[in-house]
Amino acid sequence: MKKIVLTFALVLAAQIGMAQTNEAFKKDVLKVIEVTGSASQMKLAKDQILKMIPKEKQAAFLVEFDASLPSLYDKIAKVYMEEYSHDDIKQILKFYETPVGKKMTDKAGVIAEKNMAASQEWGSSLQGMMMKYMQ
Repeated sequence: MKKIVLTFALVLAAQIGMAQTNEAFKKDVLKVIEVTGSASQMKLAKDQILKMIPKEKQAAFLVEFDASLPSLYDKIAKVYMEEYSHDDIKQILKFYETPVGKKMTDKAGVIAEKNMAASQEWGSSLQGMMMKYMQ
């Protein structure tokens, strides 16, 4: 009986330890998501979508949109945790604490906006190319 209780206690302790390790890992991943500029990209997307929402419904939309972000960030964190080790994430965070890493964070929104404009321009030219070959 003592062996069963001891085994159960060890398994429970291991599970608690893993949960705490996973929480620390997830916390670091969420910090990477924040410092890499994903939040500013979501703001850019929100601003683009907001233009399509009637003025009288924008406040309600913003509340619902903002409430949906934690769930999205959790899903993104899960992807990061599948692809990177906790040590990888710590190294990425270390990079983003450097001057060039901070500059990347500061410029992420501007770069995303300019990339979107370049992509839209490219998409327009692609449509013409597609039409040429679809006929």
